[in-house]
Amino acid sequence: MKGRHVKLATIPSMEEVDKERQRLEYRDRYVRVLKSTVYALVVVAAAAVLLATMLLPVLQVSGDSMNPTLQSGDVLLLLKTDDMKTGDLCGFYWQNKLLLKRIIGGPGDVISIDRSGVVTVNGEALEEPYVDELALGECDLKFPYQVPENRYFVMGDHRSTSIDSRSTVIGCVDKSQIVGKVFLRVWPLSRLSWVH
Repeated sequence: MKGRHVKLATIPSMEEVDKERQRLEYRDRYVRVLKSTVYALVVVAAAAVLLATMLLPVLQVSGDSMNPTLQSGDVLLLLKTDDMKTGDLCGFYWQNKLLLKRIIGGPGDVISIDRSGVVTVNGEALEEPYVDELALGECDLKFPYQVPENRYFVMGDHRSTSIDSRSTVIGCVDKSQIVGKVFLRVWPLSRLSWVH
């Protein structure tokens, strides 16, 4: 055993043991907080997705068919509901696109539009403060026109350019196509408002 040096293990001091214990406790606490934060974020994200798809779908306006009420780029919240009435703005699916239009008449209503663009529903002229320029627009229907059962007659607010129920290309919207009615503009923040 000549020439061999035996190295003796050093025993850490109480101070070093305390420091190591604190380091390990801090690491465990950090990992627990990180896990709980990640779990909370996942739950919040899942709840937001469910809320957005089941109750309050979100959509962004594209185009000018709803001017002056809505502008291209506006972000809206829709409320899923079966309670649709004349004057409500609704979002509906048409050929895998989500369109926005205003409900003019419901099932059984009789719609007429004269050459100057004045709309009557069941013989009464509609008061339309949301339209800044009346126009017949793209129309290939014969009036008076009765809205079929379970369908809605819809029109854009920018009557001269909107393609809507006045054209047989889109026609009346089936109740099952409607996603919901628009109730809140959330973007841009400068225009945050309830939408009618």
